[in-house]
Amino acid sequence: MIRHLFKLIWNKKRAHSLLIIEIWASFMVLFGLASLLVHNLSNYREPLGFSYEYVWVVDLNNNQDTVAVAEKTQRIIQRINAFPEVASSSRMSDNSPFSANTMNNNVERGNRKTMMDFYVTDEKFADVLEIPLASGRWYTPADSIGKYRAVVINQKAKEKLFDDEDPVGQLLGDKPKGNDGSRQQKIVGVIDNFKAKGEFMTNMPAIFQQLDAKESYHKKILVKVKPGTDAVFEAKLVKAVTAMATGWSVDVDHLTESCENRHNLTLVPAIIFVIVCSFLLINVALGLFGVLNVSITRRRGEIGLRRALGATERSISWQFVGEMWVLATFALVLGLVLACQFPLLNVFDLASSVYVIAIIVAALIVYLLVTICALFPSRQAAAIQPAVALHEE
Repeated sequence: MIRHLFKLIWNKKRAHSLLIIEIWASFMVLFGLASLLVHNLSNYREPLGFSYEYVWVVDLNNNQDTVAVAEKTQRIIQRINAFPEVASSSRMSDNSPFSANTMNNNVERGNRKTMMDFYVTDEKFADVLEIPLASGRWYTPADSIGKYRAVVINQKAKEKLFDDEDPVGQLLGDKPKGNDGSRQQKIVGVIDNFKAKGEFMTNMPAIFQQLDAKESYHKKILVKVKPGTDAVFEAKLVKAVTAMATGWSVDVDHLTESCENRHNLTLVPAIIFVIVCSFLLINVALGLFGVLNVSITRRRGEIGLRRALGATERSISWQFVGEMWVLATFALVLGLVLACQFPLLNVFDLASSVYVIAIIVAALIVYLLVTICALFPSRQAAAIQPAVALHEE
């Protein structure tokens, strides 16, 4: 039976070529959509690595003021910590969590090298964001005067440079531009995940360098406020800071809002892709309905003869469903030739499992679609009475 169905569709390949192309296009679009959704879902299932509730980002801009910037920044931090509404605060580089700013560079260890995201923070950073340590410790003020510059890496960076070896106490030979090149970097701790761009983003290798309080460049302050703190305190905080540093400007962002904005940047394109894919699938479904209706009209004599010879309604119905499955198989074979290149060539640097799952999901949806589209016309075909069909012939 299966061989007969394949032979039947192959003999009519020219008549069904346009439909095969439509199903192939549907499979490729579904494959792309499924890859995007599977990738985002797998990322979302991974822990974020830090807590951002009740954390504000105070962005200080000294504008034209270049006198004692580092000292003024330290005094502002002390004033912020003096507020009873503030639980803790931390000074860091411009690439705060969920921001659009990024800092990255290659880090080398022996003959191994990997690209890492760089974060320059003070000693309170882990406390403000409640970052758990997997091993070692976070750097302390005592590390600022040591021989080596203290750094903390995440688990992904450990996998890239150290495999199963314990990185705590190891030295890194790379000296990124713009940092203190006079001291070699020494790893003092390892954290698990740190997905600074949100739950839907990939966990990338990251390194955290201890901030020198005398530096005047890094002036973003993470402020962890106590629950219940409202916009009234925000206005009071901005007023106090601007009063301390004349000519400076202050912007305050809430990490909860920034996180929501990052989510929208991921979800909106996915939703648009889903809508476009839905329209395409509707068009393909309408095409399948049309092909089957025309096929039933032209083959009423064949159907009546089969019924007269004893074929059941079930066998007639499944014949048309089977023909649609064979038609979908021809299209999927063409689609698989292209889709299988993605995991083989490591396109977009995604895990091969993402593409494999996407291929399976897309194929199942295509088969489900053609099955649903074939059920109603096939039941109509099975309901044809033999005498009526043969009389019309």
